[in-house]
Amino acid sequence: MLKAQSIHKSYGKLHILKGVDLEVQQGEIVTIVGASGAGKSSLLNILGTLDTPDSGQIFIDGEEVSKYNNKNLSIFRNKRIGFIFQFHHLLVEFSALENVCIPAFIAGTQKAVAEKRAKELLDMLGLGHRTDHKPAELSGGEQQRVAVARALINNPALIFADEPSGNLDSKNALELHELFIRLRKEFNQTFVIVTHNEDLAAMADRKIVMKDGLIVNS
Repeated sequence: MLKAQSIHKSYGKLHILKGVDLEVQQGEIVTIVGASGAGKSSLLNILGTLDTPDSGQIFIDGEEVSKYNNKNLSIFRNKRIGFIFQFHHLLVEFSALENVCIPAFIAGTQKAVAEKRAKELLDMLGLGHRTDHKPAELSGGEQQRVAVARALINNPALIFADEPSGNLDSKNALELHELFIRLRKEFNQTFVIVTHNEDLAAMADRKIVMKDGLIVNS
């Protein structure tokens, strides 16, 4: 599902990624751990096509996305990749349902179809009764589940998550981690998750350790 070869990235004089190689199989849940500054989030952004490497190749589902121009990359990202961040980035003026629908609208999905799918996802995530609520009316755990639904709306094969439970208490964090396991079981989706949470790292199929811009254990 995902293959990265010899990924290098520098910001100014700072060499962040120093030739990273990585493969992730379809339906696998992989966590990336390591000390702050190890390059985890930089790698995740590059793997998720939010940033470009200085050199190296990235293949997603057999397609070399590192060769795409910005327009084609945006289309591919919208339809094939889901993102979950530590800060949910919900739009405060929109309801939970509207927030979930946004990627579908960008993809050109009809409003009725997008809303039907969004309601199904929110129901599945235990938020069927909160569809009309705005983010300020939701708890932290509920906001993050709305963000998960938004990441799933276009049925992506690959989901990237950057510290997804970083702002949640232990109960909500555990529920989110168990949700990832359930989604993989039901939809065979692939997850690549950067985390400092040892419980989440232990629940994954594989834990990748980064240090000083390199993978030292996978």
